[in-house]
Amino acid sequence: MRCSKGSSTTEVVTQAQANQNHCSFCFDVLIAHLTKVEPPAPDFEDGHQPLFVTWNKSSQWDQHPQLRGCIGTLEPRKLHSAIKDYALTSALRDSRFSPVQIKEVSQLSCSVSLLRCFEQGASWHDWEIGQHGLIIEFTDPVLSCKRTATFLPEVAGDQGWSKQQCIEALIRKAGFHGKPSPELLASLRVTRYQSSKAALSFADYQARSCSRLQEDVEQLLLQGSGSSSSRGRLGKLLFA
Repeated sequence: MRCSKGSSTTEVVTQAQANQNHCSFCFDVLIAHLTKVEPPAPDFEDGHQPLFVTWNKSSQWDQHPQLRGCIGTLEPRKLHSAIKDYALTSALRDSRFSPVQIKEVSQLSCSVSLLRCFEQGASWHDWEIGQHGLIIEFTDPVLSCKRTATFLPEVAGDQGWSKQQCIEALIRKAGFHGKPSPELLASLRVTRYQSSKAALSFADYQARSCSRLQEDVEQLLLQGSGSSSSRGRLGKLLFA
């Protein structure tokens, strides 16, 4: 997952719980962008929190979904605008992947993580697997530059890592590829945090709301956007 900085404000940070309305809105926004229609308005309360949006892709040949994009911010932002922004940024502008295409949408699942409870760790191992996400900051012992990276709370458990394996992977993610010495580990500034996470597959997105975008997209198809065969494939893909 990548992190981008949001603008800092004095607005009170909320402690909202992630829910499937957040994920459904991400699908609304992505499909609207790919089909060139306006997305529906969000149907959840606006808050002010750090967050990440993650897209995963499933296939009939692989039982384990593959990461397709993950970007967020560690700075609090208004949820209505931030979820809309990061739904697209994570799907289209994660530099590790090519942009999501319309033909992939039916294979996607989306998760939204709302971050909270940021606190300083007493040491590199002062956190719990499955409970805490991590931010590390340190000075590169070779280049003397500052480095930082983060993992969401589920990463260590999903990868089957111990605390030390997770920290070493996070150090590599930050850009240092040497073997971490005991001195480097001791020098780490560790911030731990928790998150509320909700996830939604495309199939569940369709089933839970019959898609608020369906009428708009079907109207677009009727108006003649593209060839008749491509319109048929798009309609079948999104709303079969």
